[in-house]
Amino acid sequence: METSGIDFIGDIHGYADELEHLLDKMGYSRKGTTWKHPNRIAFFVGDFIDRGPKIVETLNIVRHMVDSGTAKAVMGNHEYNAICFNRMNEEGGYLREHSEKNKDQHAETVKQFRGNEKEYDEAIRWFETLPLYFESDDFRVVHATWDHKKVKHLENLTKNGVLGDDLIQQSAQKGSELFDSVDTVLKGKELVLPRGYTFKDKGGHERKAIRMKWWESPEGHTYDSIAVGNIDGLPDLSIQNDESLNGSVYSRDERPVFFGHYWLRGNPSLYRENICCLDYSVAKGGKLVAYRFDGEERLMDEKLVYV
Repeated sequence: METSGIDFIGDIHGYADELEHLLDKMGYSRKGTTWKHPNRIAFFVGDFIDRGPKIVETLNIVRHMVDSGTAKAVMGNHEYNAICFNRMNEEGGYLREHSEKNKDQHAETVKQFRGNEKEYDEAIRWFETLPLYFESDDFRVVHATWDHKKVKHLENLTKNGVLGDDLIQQSAQKGSELFDSVDTVLKGKELVLPRGYTFKDKGGHERKAIRMKWWESPEGHTYDSIAVGNIDGLPDLSIQNDESLNGSVYSRDERPVFFGHYWLRGNPSLYRENICCLDYSVAKGGKLVAYRFDGEERLMDEKLVYV
């Protein structure tokens, strides 16, 4: 793939109107059933479904672009969850438990496909073809976390980052190395808070662990400063020793990495010149964001575009 002329697009979550507005703003136009740019392609970082009012329409846009070669995509945790929500395990249950919380997360997607079950099944099968990560000589793409050890493990097991039937089954087995690798790249690294501290997430669920800035060393950070995004009430305490934090971080001299997942707020900006989060909470009244990449080694705030 040519590394110049790529527009990385953040989590869409069924907001097709905003996606079309963003594509139009960047010079893409609809040609038949797909959107196309004269000399650029789009690259979606996952989470196309759940929450928004036009999930089917969003998938039609993304799938037609990917299938026609005007875009590429990696899997998000919502696509992975949907796969597991629909796949049976060996005991006759589902790989993803049909708990009230899990049913609620996927409810809007199921509702909007009601009466089009064949199309829904086709969408699930398409999700299964998406890679968990992508790497070129000039950039990397992942939905949540680029962890070198986890990506290497997936590289050794998968074909170009795609799980396939057998590995999907294995990946849902909690406690396995594969489960941990998939969980990390799709859902992020978490840090357990000190005893007695909790917070409410965006869905109102009580949490005892925070999503952490995986590109930073925990040394010298507090729980508040290492958390991705702004979370009220986190302790301004130095991080306690935790063996799970050992390992490499994403250093400043590595190639740019593009990802979504973290429900950021406010005006889009870079965390660092090689760290670009593109999820700015379009499903919570925020922005749909893209980065217009032309092969530069150091990313620039002025190349972020949003609606």
